[in-house]
Amino acid sequence: MRNLDRKHPMDIERQVASHYTRGGLEGAILDALAKSGKNPDKLANTDLSGIDEFHLGWYAETDEFARELGFSRDSHVLDVGSGIGGPARHLAVALGCRVTGIDLTEEFVRVAASLTSRCGLADRVSFRQGSALTLPFEDGTFQGAVLMHVGMNIADKATLFSEIRRVLKPGARFGVYDIMRIGEGEIPYPMPWAATQATSFVERPETYRRLLAANGFEIEKERNRRDFVLTLGREMREKVAREGMPALGLHVLDAGMPERIGNVMAVLERGTIAPVEMIARAI
Repeated sequence: MRNLDRKHPMDIERQVASHYTRGGLEGAILDALAKSGKNPDKLANTDLSGIDEFHLGWYAETDEFARELGFSRDSHVLDVGSGIGGPARHLAVALGCRVTGIDLTEEFVRVAASLTSRCGLADRVSFRQGSALTLPFEDGTFQGAVLMHVGMNIADKATLFSEIRRVLKPGARFGVYDIMRIGEGEIPYPMPWAATQATSFVERPETYRRLLAANGFEIEKERNRRDFVLTLGREMREKVAREGMPALGLHVLDAGMPERIGNVMAVLERGTIAPVEMIARAI
């Protein structure tokens, strides 16, 4: 009998998908693009950076992390928890690789595919709906993988890393960029990734290291990005104070996003959490 004090993974996944589903998201994004002076029918990848970089550090972090990972042009890379596709599209543009994204949220997958087509990248970037705990790919399909601000929604990180290792070729690089607990103190809710603690599973870096090693990875690099993100956050707040809220921003994903971002930045300032990069290699 299942322990009733612990939610089944499928129950968690349904709640997570519901958390990220907005309804009418594509139309809202296209309206915001038009208000920003962009042509929704002919987009550059960077035109979307205000909304499609749904992680701390935003576009600047995606760009730096891509360069750190350095996937080759002939690589096929998996983006686990691909959202509306910002990092996947950036990897394709910046590194020339082919990218497949997978995400739980059907609306995100539909919007990601549409925006990718509008950017002229559909031949190199594609998306599928599915679970990171049961990846719908054959063993050894990919030459690289990324996981950006996804692990906080997944309790069973051992299975997560085991599945990612299964679909990677030996020697493939795997980039993790998650919010991790580095200090004491409560994590307030709502957060960008969860409305309550019920779907929030923030772990310490040592847990990531242990589980990565136990599931066939060797960590090559690790970097705490707290100071980088705090600096960017201050700059963004100053810009909003001067110029007002931009038409295209994370608030389009969820009207409650300003409160959620405020909560995460406050606890980041206190040193309870930090966004941490880990680059591992499949062995």
